[in-house]
Amino acid sequence: MNENRVFISGAGPVGMVLALDLARRGIRSTIVERRSAGEPPSVKCNHVAARTMEAFRRLGIADDVRAGGLPADYPNDCVYRTTVTQGHEITRIAIPARAERWTDFEGADTWWPTAEPPHRINQIYLEPILFAHAAAHPLITILNRHELVEAQQDADGVTAVYRDLDSGSEERARAAYLIGCDGGRSLVRKTIGATLSGDPVVQRVQSTYIRAPGLLAMMHGRPGWMNLSLNPRRSGNTVAIDGKEKWLIHCYLYEHEEDFDAIDRDAAIRTILGVGPDFDYEVIANEDWIGRRLIADKFRDRRLFICGDSAHLWVPYAGYGMNAGIADAMNLSWLLAATLNGWGGDHLLDAYEAERLPITEQVSHYAMNHALGAIAHRREVPSDIEADGAAGDAARSAFGEKVHALNVQQYCCGGLNFGYFYPASPVIAYDGEAQPGYSMAGFEQSTVPGCRTPHFWRRSGRSAYDDFGSDYTLLRFDPAINVSPMLAAAQAVGVPVKLLDIAPDERTQVYRHALLLSRPDLHVAWRGDTPPADTAALFERVRGAEDVQ
Repeated sequence: MNENRVFISGAGPVGMVLALDLARRGIRSTIVERRSAGEPPSVKCNHVAARTMEAFRRLGIADDVRAGGLPADYPNDCVYRTTVTQGHEITRIAIPARAERWTDFEGADTWWPTAEPPHRINQIYLEPILFAHAAAHPLITILNRHELVEAQQDADGVTAVYRDLDSGSEERARAAYLIGCDGGRSLVRKTIGATLSGDPVVQRVQSTYIRAPGLLAMMHGRPGWMNLSLNPRRSGNTVAIDGKEKWLIHCYLYEHEEDFDAIDRDAAIRTILGVGPDFDYEVIANEDWIGRRLIADKFRDRRLFICGDSAHLWVPYAGYGMNAGIADAMNLSWLLAATLNGWGGDHLLDAYEAERLPITEQVSHYAMNHALGAIAHRREVPSDIEADGAAGDAARSAFGEKVHALNVQQYCCGGLNFGYFYPASPVIAYDGEAQPGYSMAGFEQSTVPGCRTPHFWRRSGRSAYDDFGSDYTLLRFDPAINVSPMLAAAQAVGVPVKLLDIAPDERTQVYRHALLLSRPDLHVAWRGDTPPADTAALFERVRGAEDVQ
């Protein structure tokens, strides 16, 4: 058996990011995927969050991702109108187009502390970029048109049984670990005996992927990435996929509408768009979905793990379905690599479930509560919202303020990017100070252990993250401090640590301590003004050599 090998079920974005980050750390992996090479996914995710873009930067693919998606000059605004093409604008959430991203600082997400702000790109364009990088990497093998059919583990590893979907033949592979990135019907989740619980139905959405070359020209004013229709008849959302002629239309069903097929799809589309029977469009695919909030009760059984939709399903508000899965992958990858590369302790892998399951529960409630708020707004559309004159203007102004206040939180969700933290990890050295709270949009940068290591710019103009090591980074803000004992203690147990000295004019106020140890996933592991009295104990803890209950 090759101990430096991970078997991954599912070559969606989560599985491929996991493989890419493992490869960056020298770990070989094999991915099985039911789809053919190049077969597009459904048009689900439309948003790459800032934290995901930071991950892509570390993988060396951020520029390729940012070059894809909507045209560079296509507005990323979220526009609320009574219908897409007719009537009145209710409110607008301004988000810079790709070409304006580095020059427009007026929007709600333009001041964020990161070198990689979010990017709007549909999964049908994102996935081929990830696939091309993964397929080209010598440490990654992708077996398309194959599926996992069984996984058995023992003390030494995992035996994966997978089937060739074209020939029907089955093969076996041995690996050190097996990761399920295999979606809502995950075989790996069932294998580890995990069960989903939560809210099985939050909302139902009749979604239709269409081609309508004439629609863009019919929009009044500056079009949007999200074009949301609010009226008393049928509310919906028309998402720009290519910025030219392809659109995904979400028709939000009422609570009593439980049968997708009972809703006249064409009539609903025309109502949302505000077009008559002479408007021509082509249906590319029906993409109906049910918004849920379901979380697995465990993410691991010994050598088997689950990530992404295999572990959690929720309504895609704030765009945090795929992005949460990629956060899972970036958390798990360094834990696996450290273990396989020999410096991770016996309990390091315990950190994955201890860290990701609680934060998943938190984020899922943020998304569901936001969905319930949006549902309430759609049911409260004023009857005179489409009226001309002063009464209509007043109704739109008052309603628009409520809609903007709610939805700017999901489209500019800083808290979900920069605010979340790990409060009870077995591999973080806490110091008694509580992490600051956060909301979907609001956050406070902090160096409290468990928080995201705050971003800052260096004198050279480089992002500090670009100078961090691939594994642990020890930030030293006072060069007079002797950190040799810390570096020696890390070296003694094989923990890779890069010492990074920070000049006084590079230090931001959030860094209140002279030393800070940042983890491979850019969360704070420890901080202090002097090296700890027992440096060996610190590194035993952060590498998972302690059994912390």
